[in-house]
Amino acid sequence: MRQALTVIATAALALASATASAGAINSADQEMRPTGKGFAVPETRPEMLELAKKAVKTATAQIKYHSGPVMTASTGVNVYLIWYGNWSGNTGTTIVPDFVNHLGGSPYFNINTTYYDASNNYIKNIVTLKGQTTDSYSQGTTLTDAKVFSVVKSAISSGALPKDANAVYFVLTSNDVNESSGFCSQYCGWHTNGTYSSTTIKYSFVGDASRCISSCAAQSSGPNGNAGVDGMLSVFAHELEEAATDPTGAGWYFASGNENGDQCAWTFGTEYTAANGAKANMKLGTRDYLIQQNWIRATSGKCALSY
Repeated sequence: MRQALTVIATAALALASATASAGAINSADQEMRPTGKGFAVPETRPEMLELAKKAVKTATAQIKYHSGPVMTASTGVNVYLIWYGNWSGNTGTTIVPDFVNHLGGSPYFNINTTYYDASNNYIKNIVTLKGQTTDSYSQGTTLTDAKVFSVVKSAISSGALPKDANAVYFVLTSNDVNESSGFCSQYCGWHTNGTYSSTTIKYSFVGDASRCISSCAAQSSGPNGNAGVDGMLSVFAHELEEAATDPTGAGWYFASGNENGDQCAWTFGTEYTAANGAKANMKLGTRDYLIQQNWIRATSGKCALSY
């Protein structure tokens, strides 16, 4: 059900006007369905960031529940990392797991506890890193959407990772890997689902932002000294919160087709300066991060960094 977004400028303008830039029409209510693909907004086009900020400040529509699955298991959301390509010597292999290990229980992920399923079960503020594996270019250096799922299925079928219906599998690509449906030009990451061995598998693609730092990071430096990975963590968080609240495209989203993360894309709230001079807006564990805001589901919903 995911379709490629239009060009970057159109995507930003669509966010500002609260209308969808892509996605199929839901004929029952004339709403746009989510594409699962987030917006790429270049650092070199600050006017687009301003449009995004203006959109969330003036939004009057509320996010709606569409009767489908939400990841509300009592054990929280499990995460698996698939390091695709060549990550040798990259500090990201330490930074990303540290982020995930401190995300559960944080005021930031607690925003997702405002979302519930058809049985009135709410998402828990629990995120668990359950496993990691590597994949040295099994699908080449240019991935299609289908090949991303092949990477996930291969990790499961080989026994490198377990089959887990209560998880999001992240395919994290090194900066020499492209995703041909629009990485860097139309999105920086995405999430979706597929069926494998009779199980619905939730998975996500997030590429190293250093491949296109001006399109997929809010700054050309990073609070953890790795601009590409610091940038991709903001996208990682965005896709995880959307996968939790709308894992199959029938959960929580706006009439515009925006999921909760989309509604707050490229807005960061109150920032501060980290020790190395980069901007940050939250500390998890001992590290500073600059992470996109998320939408609090409430009568007067808003983008925020905590709940």
